[in-house]
Amino acid sequence: MSTSPFRLALTGDSILQRRLRSRVDPELTPLFDLIRGADLAFTNLEVVPNDYRGDPALESGGSHFGAPAWVLDELTEAGFSLFATATNHCLDYGISGLRAGIDALERRGLTYAGIGPNLEDARRPAYHTHPGATVALLSCSSTFAKGQEAGAQRADMPGRPGLNPLRYDTMHEVTPAQLEQLRAIAEQLGLERQRREIIKLGFGFPPADPEVLPIGAMNFRPAEKTALRTSAKATDVEDIARWVREARLSADIVLVSLHAHEAGASKEEPAEFIAPFARRMIEEGADLVVGHGPHLLRGMEIHKGKPIFYSLGNFIGQNELVPRIPADSYERFRASPMMTPGQVYRQRTAGDTKGFPADRRFWESVMPVCRFDGADLVGMEIHPVSLGLGEAAHRRGRPRLAAGEEGAGILQRFAALSEPFGTRLRIDGDRGWLDIGG
Repeated sequence: MSTSPFRLALTGDSILQRRLRSRVDPELTPLFDLIRGADLAFTNLEVVPNDYRGDPALESGGSHFGAPAWVLDELTEAGFSLFATATNHCLDYGISGLRAGIDALERRGLTYAGIGPNLEDARRPAYHTHPGATVALLSCSSTFAKGQEAGAQRADMPGRPGLNPLRYDTMHEVTPAQLEQLRAIAEQLGLERQRREIIKLGFGFPPADPEVLPIGAMNFRPAEKTALRTSAKATDVEDIARWVREARLSADIVLVSLHAHEAGASKEEPAEFIAPFARRMIEEGADLVVGHGPHLLRGMEIHKGKPIFYSLGNFIGQNELVPRIPADSYERFRASPMMTPGQVYRQRTAGDTKGFPADRRFWESVMPVCRFDGADLVGMEIHPVSLGLGEAAHRRGRPRLAAGEEGAGILQRFAALSEPFGTRLRIDGDRGWLDIGG
């Protein structure tokens, strides 16, 4: 590895539907020149570059994010070289659409991780060799519909194509009095009888903890006060950690990407299981963990000298420009089948008065540029990014550097979100800094 600091630019979700023109649009060029000026740049590929080929799935992440394969060329020209692909949208067009997206990535020789023909391939890191450093990329997702996770391969059976899953268990803690009420309701509705019959038939199992009351897909246990508790599945954590350790042996910098919509008490707070997972990845050898998924900023933590970004929010947010919507979604959104896609999204957001277009948090982000000396983070500059809230649907969602009062406000909000993690940022005008060892 070079003795000069290695610069790695980081962004959140890229939902690209139109040409970006990052080299010729004077409004966007200053930001993308910064990205191209870094040694390498990372983004989360939130669309399937499948040319809309495949079979639209019944369950999507809210919208079916197919896209022309040329969005990969636009992002490459914009300076990106590392692509996380494990998201709740990567199977919006089923396995056939996933295969088409993989083919588009492979034809271009791009560095991507998080999806594959079977679980082991989806788990594996991808390596990008640069004269300054070799970077290993691992990508996983905790947000996905059942069946979208890749399946393990056996000697006598192929695996299932899909994403690298980080599954988690949810426990609903209630008071003893509330638990008795739930138990009575389950008995009276026949749900408890059905559960016992499923176990008797061999299609289910009783809970390991006899104090737990299962009702459908939900588990309840007694506690002093009500609480929603989540914990990552140990098997997934161990399997992902196994590949982090492998990457540590084979790269200068190890980046773990986590796509997670799950939230705590507020949307800006990560769910309970996320922080222990991210810290564990650092302890296993990752140099940074980059989160995204909720489409808004969450805070940053420094764990053992390594950064954890709990969410970098949206970077490109052309959510309302999806040109094709399957019939199931028309029914879901209660839209007339005679409406065009633009009209459906206009109805869904009540003319931009609700949903994403009505909330500033979805249109503000930051782009950290991390400086590494070997695997050691030696500094970080943080650039505020605006996605153009209030502009027309075909113009907003395109990132540009935020300046003045807007830029300072974004940085201050990111600093406030990071403070609970013990992270203090220095803000100087339109730029934030993390002073290592200061």
